[in-house]
Amino acid sequence: MKTETHPEPGGHTFKSVKEIEGAVRVRMEKAVSDLQHDMASIRTGRASVSILDHVRVDYYGTPTPLNQLGNLHVPEPSLITVQPWDVSQVGAIEKAIRAANIGLNPANDGKLIRIPIPPLTEERRKDLVKQLHGIAEDHRVAVRNIRRDGNESVKKLLKEKAITEDDDRRAHTRSRR
Repeated sequence: MKTETHPEPGGHTFKSVKEIEGAVRVRMEKAVSDLQHDMASIRTGRASVSILDHVRVDYYGTPTPLNQLGNLHVPEPSLITVQPWDVSQVGAIEKAIRAANIGLNPANDGKLIRIPIPPLTEERRKDLVKQLHGIAEDHRVAVRNIRRDGNESVKKLLKEKAITEDDDRRAHTRSRR
């Protein structure tokens, strides 16, 4: 058997099926955690600070995540409050939330920003379903691509005679599960 290695599209060099399985498992777990994060950041009718994860505030010329500029709280199911550590940034934070295009209308009292979460309308529910289908499909495609890359890596090992045909067959059988 040859012990040559080959570079993968991601820059990895695999010598065995176990290495490929480990790399594929890590990449798939990342894809699943990314899916969970993306789904958590969708605005439903219930308040959650993760809705504001993608909001960036221009803090002295630097786009800064909102959660690094103040305390975010959910005092009731339909309200999020933002209490900035630097009170002079209240206007910039309010402007950034409006500009984030997430359908929220913040109100400030000079020291605290209140963000009411409006109840879902039928139209908004349909938009959420479309958005979730799009996110799910993107992640399905990512997982398929990861699986395909893993299968191609196993085929390359077989072609280089680094593994036996039985190992190849077993690896492809495991990837179907």
